[in-house]
Amino acid sequence: MALCCAISNEVPEVPVVSPSSGAVFEKRIIEKYIIENGVDPISGKELKVEDLIEIKTPPIVKPKPPSATSIPATLKSMQDEWDALMLHTFTQRQQLQTARQELSHALYQHDAACRVIARLTKEVTAAREALATLKPQVAVVTPQPTHAVEAGAAGAAGAGGGAAALGMSGEVVARLQERATALTQERKRRGRTVPEGLLPPDQIRAFLTLASHPGLHSASVPGILALDINPSDQSRLLTGGNDRNATVFNKDTEQVVAILKGHTKKVTRVIYHPDEDTVITASPDHTIRVWNVPTSQTSVILRSHDGPVTGLSLHPTGDYVLSTSTDQHWAFSDIRTGALLTKVSDSSGVSLTTAQFHPDGLIFGTGTENSQVKIWDLKEQSNVANFPGHVGPVTSISFSENGYYLATAAEDACVKLWDLRKLKNFKTIQLEEGYVIKELCFDQSGTYLAIAGSDVRVYLCRQWQELKVFNDHTASATGVRFGRNAQYLASTSMDRTLKLYGLE
Repeated sequence: MALCCAISNEVPEVPVVSPSSGAVFEKRIIEKYIIENGVDPISGKELKVEDLIEIKTPPIVKPKPPSATSIPATLKSMQDEWDALMLHTFTQRQQLQTARQELSHALYQHDAACRVIARLTKEVTAAREALATLKPQVAVVTPQPTHAVEAGAAGAAGAGGGAAALGMSGEVVARLQERATALTQERKRRGRTVPEGLLPPDQIRAFLTLASHPGLHSASVPGILALDINPSDQSRLLTGGNDRNATVFNKDTEQVVAILKGHTKKVTRVIYHPDEDTVITASPDHTIRVWNVPTSQTSVILRSHDGPVTGLSLHPTGDYVLSTSTDQHWAFSDIRTGALLTKVSDSSGVSLTTAQFHPDGLIFGTGTENSQVKIWDLKEQSNVANFPGHVGPVTSISFSENGYYLATAAEDACVKLWDLRKLKNFKTIQLEEGYVIKELCFDQSGTYLAIAGSDVRVYLCRQWQELKVFNDHTASATGVRFGRNAQYLASTSMDRTLKLYGLE
């Protein structure tokens, strides 16, 4: 069996064994190492030359000693240099291994420190945002009574369980009809002229991003999911977030007016009442809440559904709300008393995804999970028309103020325009493949249509010409609304920001 030196990796002329490490060395090389370092090069323990154990091997015949100028002498000199090089290389390898271990330890410490700093920074940011949104309570507010219609209450039980449906009385139907008649006459009179103060298309094209507000909702659960503007006070905007809160924000003073806390899951639909300082919110926690903004308290809780609420629309009277749910029902409820007036099951047996009242309030539209857009007669509680053609769940529907057009969107990257008089699709706006549409919105005059999705777009109605595209959001836009007379545009996004667009 051939022996090999642990330092030079060559067959030793005079092999010796270290009793400390048990390694074999060339005697002359290990002696030099011990003289310089005094330790075993392998184990690092103390070692003396006298401790080395010589191994008996057949003698190697060496040439006779030559003179210093001979070739053998030169070779001997080169051998000595090689031995020194091997010792130096071995020492360098040991130092490199030690440096690697120290560097690895330092990197682990640095990584741990960065994680701690990131966590503390996140906590500090969340604490600052919570502090910024707190407002002093000037007095102790006595909570207003909460009206909730629970299952098993007096009256006929609504289909699918949940709250008890009291039924639509003749008084309610008469009130709906009276309001619809007045709105129809007003619309005909208003339709003859262009609304005073409405911005023309050229000025819409000149819109710029005026402000971006990222601090309305929690940073720990990013995403604003819903948006609405107070029709009577255009400076106030309402947002619903992934953080389970709704926020009332004043864009003129750039101050948070109220934070509405009560839902146990994210807030997906919000409505600002047109005549009162009241807002309505819906959530997948199966509830709809009516809030008093000055007190930030819930005044009514509607428990009309057995599943997540997916659609919400306020009736033009301001007293009733329409809602849809994954429980395959739409419901019509009184926001004053919390009473469920009627609850109807969709005959297709699929989840409803969205809902919107016609401007007159006697009919409304719903979207379904299986791509259907359905028109319902509220008084008769019956399905009167269906609009097929989309692919994928319907994400948003919007009636034009003129009462003739309906815009619908689904997960097929297109917007379809329907003529309610002829019950047919007269225009399809096909967007880029993969474009995700979250919401559609006509302005109050029915002149412009806004789309919120992968970006924010504004179209001119009738010509259906694209006027402006806003790409400021860093994530999908979830809500879009026009200010009065299209004086400004607001949008929300999953990037946790509320953005305002207008003229400088």
